[in-house]
Amino acid sequence: MSIPITRRTLLATAAATVLATAVIPLAVSRADSLARVDVYDRNAGEALPIYRHHGRRYVEGQPGNEYAVRIRNCTDQRLLAVLSVDGVNAVTGETASPEQSGYVIEPGGYVTVQGWRKDLERTAAFYFSDPEASYAARTGRPNDLGVIGVALFRERPVERQGWLSSDRRASSPPVREKAEAEAAGKAVDSRAASANAAAPAMQEPSLGTGHGRGEYSPVQQVEFERASARPDELVAIRYERRETLVAMGVLPQVRHGLRDPDPFPGALSFVPDP
Repeated sequence: MSIPITRRTLLATAAATVLATAVIPLAVSRADSLARVDVYDRNAGEALPIYRHHGRRYVEGQPGNEYAVRIRNCTDQRLLAVLSVDGVNAVTGETASPEQSGYVIEPGGYVTVQGWRKDLERTAAFYFSDPEASYAARTGRPNDLGVIGVALFRERPVERQGWLSSDRRASSPPVREKAEAEAAGKAVDSRAASANAAAPAMQEPSLGTGHGRGEYSPVQQVEFERASARPDELVAIRYERRETLVAMGVLPQVRHGLRDPDPFPGALSFVPDP
């Protein structure tokens, strides 16, 4: 008998997906402690520089260029990475929530996600598009354009009973662990509230992510049990056109040939006839 999809995950070259219980949103991580997340411009063949501004991370997107999201596991255990683009889950196409499907990454490994997953063999390429041409806008969800999100989950350790023990209570977390998890959750929620209160007003997004060409990208389903219903870390990277980043103050205004004006720029001479 096949295992229901709600208990399985997708695996793509050291990566996979899973569904779990509902998750309360938490603060955006300030450092990639569990995983490193990069955005690669596939046309330029390079990782986009990340600019930090008011506690947020930004990359410059070139309209029309295809891109990929690379997530590298920096730990010694498997991680689940639930990827959202413009507020849409990149695996299921649902309005994104951390309890949905994502990619499982082996210890020290990485996954490069190049597009929206269409089935177990194909994806539709991510590319920087005009907002109205984005997949989210075309499916009636234009409110969260210009952001890539990764919710990271640790895997629950495999529990093994002792040879002489018949106590099966180990299947539920000890009281101390529950208390620590609840305390950590409250601290995370507090940081989220303060971060949202201090966040500056955002401009209208200048880019979205389109639903591009089909590509061969085979995956398979694997088992993964989350250690917690709450993400252990959440990473967000915003992307915009250069002119928008300049207007927001993320990038400096470039003035070509900027120098101090010279009141006498010419050589010594006399006034010629007209």
